[in-house]
Amino acid sequence: MSSHLISTRQRLIQAALELFSAQGVSATTTRQIAEKAEVNEVTLFRNFGNKHGLLLAVLEESAAFKDLGESLVRRATPPGNVYQALKDYASDSLHALERVPEFVRSVVGEADQFPAENRRALGRGVTEANRYVAQYLATVIQQGHLNTYLPAEKLASLLNGMILGYAVIEFTSEFHELWEDRDDFLENLVELFLHGAMSSSAESTTNSLQGSLITTEVADLPASLVHEILQQARKWGVRDYALAYVLFGAGLSATEIISLERSHQIYDTQGHFLQITIPGFVRQVPVNQWILGKRYGSFTNNPLIKWLKNRKDTQTAMFLNETGTPMSESELEARWQVWSERLLTPQGQTPAIAQAQQTWRVEMLMRGITLENLSILTGCDRTQLQPYVRRAKEKSALEQATRLDHKPG
Repeated sequence: MSSHLISTRQRLIQAALELFSAQGVSATTTRQIAEKAEVNEVTLFRNFGNKHGLLLAVLEESAAFKDLGESLVRRATPPGNVYQALKDYASDSLHALERVPEFVRSVVGEADQFPAENRRALGRGVTEANRYVAQYLATVIQQGHLNTYLPAEKLASLLNGMILGYAVIEFTSEFHELWEDRDDFLENLVELFLHGAMSSSAESTTNSLQGSLITTEVADLPASLVHEILQQARKWGVRDYALAYVLFGAGLSATEIISLERSHQIYDTQGHFLQITIPGFVRQVPVNQWILGKRYGSFTNNPLIKWLKNRKDTQTAMFLNETGTPMSESELEARWQVWSERLLTPQGQTPAIAQAQQTWRVEMLMRGITLENLSILTGCDRTQLQPYVRRAKEKSALEQATRLDHKPG
């Protein structure tokens, strides 16, 4: 094929793209395309057969989708603000669609009239553009230190689907009341993705700590078993004793314990507290001296304080492993297995480390703490704490029935 023919073919494709975008596919005639490309209509038919053949070439060869995707990624190196990054992308995408409203109307209204190969080409083009958007979202996710519930490719598909849906509704209907205006749609779209499909590391960590509380049955441990675990931990040294003490005395999860630093401890003659610091989520919890009826030291002299005073290193982490580096969650769970070896719960099972936290929460309710205050200490909402309330009431009823049985009739 000569360079003249190549030039003619490209002029026809470009002319068709411009006219399709400006006035739609059905309203555009082959004569208009030929005139705009400065060729005769016979040349168009010779190269493409008919208008749908030219549309197929536009979809496959114009690189419109590829250019759109590349320009978004190139222009939108995500800023530090994840909210703004998502809003910028959605806004840019809408601007791109708003420049070609007739083409969008044609695609929506006339697609069933397109040959199958045209529809396949349209699908490939959309998929190609979506890959670039997925790259963009992956960068947003990485830079924003986000956790997502779907891979970037699926998030891009959902995001683009919603944006295209907005454009279709705006271009094809009037006087609807789905949203106040364009900004209202963008605000709600971004909020949906930030809080429905994505979460910060802090939110994800908090959810992982709390998420199982509603569906998991509360299985607190009896006092005799708790004291036995504490005594077994004490035999393994001051560090293990301190770990077990914090598990049962402060009601922390394994994840929270390994995140503690030495500076997170506060104590005096009036109380002993730990500050739980997860990025974006900070709270304080008391370290109880009384654990299920038995006292373990004082506010100024207990297993945790002894462990920290015994330290000769400069590590900031509150708990270290045998090599002197910060302890991991798996290493803490391994220590728990050592302390609880050959011990069984009333259900005949090996005690799980999560049961220490459950035991503390039930004990706090049994000792009279209000649900509101327990919510503050744990960072859980009332719904998440309801299983503990039920368990505390059950234990209270059993204790009352047992006391009544000891009274003479």
